[in-house]
Amino acid sequence: MKPLFRIAMCLMAVVLLVPGQAQAKKKSWSFGDRTLKQGHKGKDVKSLQRYLKRIGIEMSADGVFGPGTKAGVRLFEEAQRRKIDGKVTRTDARIIKDVARNGGAVASASVTGGALPKNLKMVLPKSAEPPPLQLGPGDTATVGPDGLAIAPASAPPAIQAVIAAGNKIAKTPYIYGGGHGRWEDEGYDCSGSVSYALHGGDLLDASMPSGGFMNWGEPGPGQWITIYANSGHMYMTVAGLRFDTSGRSQAGTRWQPASGRSGKGYTVRHIAGY
Repeated sequence: MKPLFRIAMCLMAVVLLVPGQAQAKKKSWSFGDRTLKQGHKGKDVKSLQRYLKRIGIEMSADGVFGPGTKAGVRLFEEAQRRKIDGKVTRTDARIIKDVARNGGAVASASVTGGALPKNLKMVLPKSAEPPPLQLGPGDTATVGPDGLAIAPASAPPAIQAVIAAGNKIAKTPYIYGGGHGRWEDEGYDCSGSVSYALHGGDLLDASMPSGGFMNWGEPGPGQWITIYANSGHMYMTVAGLRFDTSGRSQAGTRWQPASGRSGKGYTVRHIAGY
C-alpha cells in the first residue's frame, strides 16, 4: 500500500469516528439540572412527565417536551400559584418534586386533593364547612367514612380543637407554600397543614416551615401529639392518628392510620404537657 493512500485511509477513519465520539459525549441531563421548555428531549423531560403524572396530570412519559407536556406544566403552575409560562426552572423542578412526593396525589388530582387545576375546580362543588366534631370512646382518634377524624372524648380540649381544625382542611389541595403568610388559604403544604391544626388548638402562634419544627417543643414523642420533621417534609400524630399530606387515600384526606408510616429519618418532638 502506497504511503499517500495509507494516510488518506487513516484520515477517513478519523472523520468517521468523530461523529460517534461526539454523540457518545452528548450531555445527559438529570431533572433540575437545566430549565426545560418545549422542544427539549431527554431523560430529564421523561422524569418531569412522570412527576406530573404522579401528581395527577395525565400524559405519556416519552421524553419529548411537546405541546401536551407544556399544557401539563401550565396546569401545574396555575394550580400551584406559580408564574404561568410553560417552562420548568430549577426552582420549579424542586417544587414539582415536593408536590409529587409530599402532596399525596395517587390517582387524579380532582379526587385526591393534589395539584388541582382551576378549570377542574370550576366543575367541582366548593368545600363545605366540616360538620361539628364527633367524639368517640377511648383515648385514640379514628377516621370516619367521610375522611374526617373522630376525636376521643377523653382528650383535652386543646387536642380536640387541633383535630377540629385538622378536619377543616383535611381535604384541601396541597399547594407549595400554602398556609404560610395567612391562615385561611386555598390549600396547604405539609408544614402549613400541621401549623394550621396546631394553631386551631392555640398551640402555635405563627406558621413554620418543616425545618423549624425540628427544634420546636420538646424532644421525643408526646402523650397526645408527636411531631415528625426533617428539612423536606413533616407530619404529626394526634391521639394516635396521623395527619399527613403524603400517602393520602382515594378520599383525599390528610387523616390516616399512624401505623402507615415509619418515623425513620425524622426528628421527633412534642409539646410540653401534650
